[in-house]
Amino acid sequence: MRNFFEKIGELIISIVDWFYFPFLHFIPKEIFRYGATGGANTVLDIGLYFIFYRYVLEMQILDLGFVSISAHIAAFMMVFPITFSTGFLLAKYVTFTSSELKGKIQLFRYLLTVAGSILLNYVFLKFFVEYWGWYATLSKISTTLLVIIYSYVAQRYFTFRTSKKQLTNSQ
Repeated sequence: MRNFFEKIGELIISIVDWFYFPFLHFIPKEIFRYGATGGANTVLDIGLYFIFYRYVLEMQILDLGFVSISAHIAAFMMVFPITFSTGFLLAKYVTFTSSELKGKIQLFRYLLTVAGSILLNYVFLKFFVEYWGWYATLSKISTTLLVIIYSYVAQRYFTFRTSKKQLTNSQ
């Protein structure tokens, strides 16, 4: 299975790198790949959320018998495992390919960084809207930018860490 993901990763890298040329002098290749794969995963997330919310749940409360879940939260819960998986695979096999950490360790660390992203989203949105009085949309944009920076740094230097020797050779 690993070989399959590596081959798909190589195909995606060749496609993403084809679009890299105009950005060659402005953005390091790893950051461009991170943006491209993260952007694609975000589009997938929003698209799936829309489909699950609108057509699967039909915007109705999901009654499980022992608990009822609002449609917007249920849709998030249904989509999250999918985009969590695709996000991890894209990061591992496309963006941060030089990490020598074992896959299990990377997956656990990725889970921690995603949990951190969810927490930061909540904290920043609460802070910007409720304490600073910003508009919700401006707060969401600002929060997203901060979380993207956090996410890149956490994945680059924690989740998919490389040895110091690899860092100096790749720069």
